[in-house]
Amino acid sequence: MGAGRVGTTLAAMLDDRGHSVALIDQNPDAFRRLPSSFSGRRVTGIGFDRDTLRQAGIEDAYAFAAVSNGDNSNIISARVVRETFGIERVVARIYDPTRAEAYERLGIPTVATVRRTTEAVLTWMMPPDVDTVWTHANGSVSIVKARPIKSWMSLDFPTVESLVGHRIVFVSRLGTVHVASASMVVQENDELYFAVEGSDPIPIREILTRDPAQEV
Repeated sequence: MGAGRVGTTLAAMLDDRGHSVALIDQNPDAFRRLPSSFSGRRVTGIGFDRDTLRQAGIEDAYAFAAVSNGDNSNIISARVVRETFGIERVVARIYDPTRAEAYERLGIPTVATVRRTTEAVLTWMMPPDVDTVWTHANGSVSIVKARPIKSWMSLDFPTVESLVGHRIVFVSRLGTVHVASASMVVQENDELYFAVEGSDPIPIREILTRDPAQEV
């Protein structure tokens, strides 16, 4: 919500990474900031209006970012999305640091424009996007980094490998890198490094952002 510089940049980044995106703004002219390649939806309306949110597809959304230039609009829309539609990954852009701290205590992550960037919004909206961190020169084998959603926590590595279809070669945990072993289980904020054939990370992302029960 919010088609200013941050909102349009964020929407374009997500669109480029293959995500389904809808952008909401009261002013239809604001969508002119979007690149011509943008394939997502442009929804004209108020960001905390329930009908507008439904038109944007909020009932099927994985995450929501309120990044307009108004603190009140951002926090109201963030609360409506979380409390009415049950979206867990919600982030709000808040200029006032005092208010930002209060909303953080309510469980709504906030981004102050003076200290974070669009990339920071992405880290709150979703697990860090799956990245191909190394590919062999002939393109046959790659190392793909990914962080599972919370429902994967406490699963042992052999189970994760079975569900994902790729071997975990090492894990980054609390700033330390460990060689993967069968005795390990997924902990919060783990970054898992998979060995894959080819270089396409999207299948791993699609699996690790769903509940593992769906993969059984």
